Amino acid sequence: MSALLELKGVNAAYGQSQVIYDLNLSVADGGITALLGANGAGKTTTLRTICNMRVRCSGTITFAGKKIDGLQTEDIVRRGIAHVPDGRGTFVHLTVEENLVLGAYSRRDRAAVAQDMERVFGYFPRLRERIAQQAGTLSGGEQQMLAIARALMLRPRLLLLDEPSFGLAPLIVQEIFRILNRINTEDGVSMLLVEQNANLALSLAHDVYLLETGRVVLNGPAAQVRNDDSARRAYLGY
Repeated sequence: MSALLELKGVNAAYGQSQVIYDLNLSVADGGITALLGANGAGKTTTLRTICNMRVRCSGTITFAGKKIDGLQTEDIVRRGIAHVPDGRGTFVHLTVEENLVLGAYSRRDRAAVAQDMERVFGYFPRLRERIAQQAGTLSGGEQQMLAIARALMLRPRLLLLDEPSFGLAPLIVQEIFRILNRINTEDGVSMLLVEQNANLALSLAHDVYLLETGRVVLNGPAAQVRNDDSARRAYLGY
């Protein structure tokens, strides 16, 4: 598969504090890439760098063959990159429906937006049941589902997912990852997944990059890493 997203020689910093060093990373068109590493390794910063969110960076970032480094965040979103941040990021005082409508704020094709809302309810039937409910009253798992559904309302080509399993019960996590797999296989949405649960991420991803203090120390097909006992023990802790 050809690359949809490519980072070449990317460095990123907050002020004078550098976090990412000479990062080379790609996400295949239609593929799922996992970005693994310990807390503080630079995973979240990588996602923020792609979206140009309060990070000072250098290097080249291309999406669908066009440079996006230096663009404003809203322009990057309009090109088809949707970010599901850690902490879910739902608008807690708005209803489920209002959150979903906001996800499609940059679109003008109202009929297609209505169709896409039906599509996300197909993935997340619980949200249909709670369509008029205030987002802040949903369970943690339902809020995570809403965050992903809202991102899908953009009709993105690429989803950036930051710790979608964080703080959720195992059964809910399994359900969310099953739905992510459906979104990828049925709609062809590419994904860059940041996840602390390495075993879970490797079961979903096609490719994997491991970050250690802002540098890639291991990358390759997920199946290869999953079956490499020495790599798992040395880098992933299981």
